[in-house]
Amino acid sequence: MNLSFFDQFTSPCLLGIPLILISMLFPALLLPSPNNRWITNRLSTLQSWLLHLITKQLMMPLNKKGHKWALILTSLMTLLLMINLLGLLPYTFTPTTQLSMNMALAFPLWLATLLTGLRNQPSISLGHLLPEGTPTPLIPALIMIETTSLLIRPLALGVRLTANLTAGHLLIQLISTASIALLPTMPTVSILTTTILLLLTLLEVAVATIQAYVFVLLLSLYLQENI
Repeated sequence: MNLSFFDQFTSPCLLGIPLILISMLFPALLLPSPNNRWITNRLSTLQSWLLHLITKQLMMPLNKKGHKWALILTSLMTLLLMINLLGLLPYTFTPTTQLSMNMALAFPLWLATLLTGLRNQPSISLGHLLPEGTPTPLIPALIMIETTSLLIRPLALGVRLTANLTAGHLLIQLISTASIALLPTMPTVSILTTTILLLLTLLEVAVATIQAYVFVLLLSLYLQENI
């Protein structure tokens, strides 16, 4: 059966039940949780160091009022990072290639930062819509432009993550298909294509990590504007 290149982005189903929820929750099950019988080993030490590093990087742009968001932002970063990286394994599904999921993550968190600013400092938050020293004739146009740029932020967050991961998966599938198709006729070209595929896979590991970090970092910057 011939499959389309975009079939890999279709949510898997079992007996008509979508399995995307399991795909989202499974990465969290791989993280060991501490308990009364916690034993320090290399895995737990590496996990603690990584979480500490992520939290430190995300909290640096924020003041002390924003540190209460540390748990939410660090958990989101860990979830996105593991989903993106596990999605590069063969025969797996990447939920973050779905725009609906990314928007479901981006919109509520962006709205929470916006409402936080409107509650704590309404004058300053509304003042961002009009730069200081704006000429009077340009005030209506600038307010409309700034409002549009403010409302488009969650869409930009979701589309950026979806587009980067989708493009990477498509490139990997195209090059792998080409290397297999060229193997019987031109083995030298096929080996060269396979080498390019390995380099592209390493690039996609970096892209998966960077996109998860950028998603959460932009949310933290939006939060800093409103606290």
